[in-house]
Amino acid sequence: MEETRGLNKNATRMLTGFIMGTIAMGCIILGGVALLILLAFVIYFASKEYVKILEHKGFYPSLKIILASEALLAIITYFDRTQYVALALTLCTFASFMWVLFRGRQPYIANVATTILGFVYCGYFPLHLQLLRDISSQQYHDGLGFVVMMFVAIMMTDIGCYYAGTRFGKHKLAPVVSPNKTIEGSIGGAVSAVIGACIIGLFINYFFVEIPWYIPILVGFICTVFAQIGDLCESLIKRDAGVKDSGNSLPGHGGFLDRSDSFIFTIPIMYYFCKYFVFSHDIVNYIKGLF
Repeated sequence: MEETRGLNKNATRMLTGFIMGTIAMGCIILGGVALLILLAFVIYFASKEYVKILEHKGFYPSLKIILASEALLAIITYFDRTQYVALALTLCTFASFMWVLFRGRQPYIANVATTILGFVYCGYFPLHLQLLRDISSQQYHDGLGFVVMMFVAIMMTDIGCYYAGTRFGKHKLAPVVSPNKTIEGSIGGAVSAVIGACIIGLFINYFFVEIPWYIPILVGFICTVFAQIGDLCESLIKRDAGVKDSGNSLPGHGGFLDRSDSFIFTIPIMYYFCKYFVFSHDIVNYIKGLF
């Protein structure tokens, strides 16, 4: 896709990011069906890009199995029937084997493995956003504030990494996987993420509900760590397959997988952090019980 005429690369990237961010935040605030439609849209195109990348490598995961599995998992997460996730993953894994068994296309092991990875990586992980948005407890009405905190932390990670890396970057973070990323940039992204999360935490404290002072710091740290890991992991997949971008659907950003890579690992980690440490203290109480 050609860049928007009359805009340079940075302006195109900013415009695309603003439009995407506005739509995404609107769907997140609305929740429910709006958020499900957003997730379905992103997951569908990200899965297609994932399959295309793997085909460039010589592997042939089944897009049909991936999409069908993601649809099943989306229904489960939308209705918050997480007790059926293990059953769904078992059935989807079985379907992946059956597809390879009856289609009989080489390489068998790689095709099964990449199909399973596809619906977990592109579908199941991002679908935790629905669970995070709808989580609740006696203290917190829902998880909207923590979703916003996560999004801001990830956004600030990207900004901090870029500007700190550009100005101070000297030592390579992962030279084989992503030569342009530096340790200095990573530190700048981490500091920016914590600051961003703390600002949102102050906003939530002032206007909505009180949260412990250390929670935004932990959220910022968790988000920046797994956002950067997610970015590097997607770079690893692309480099191994010999492609630069996952697609060209989003001007200035590449593909949907390129734009969402920082969220893929962060979303499920944030959900489980909130579920077991913020909205309840199940794990903390269990650990205390051991002593």
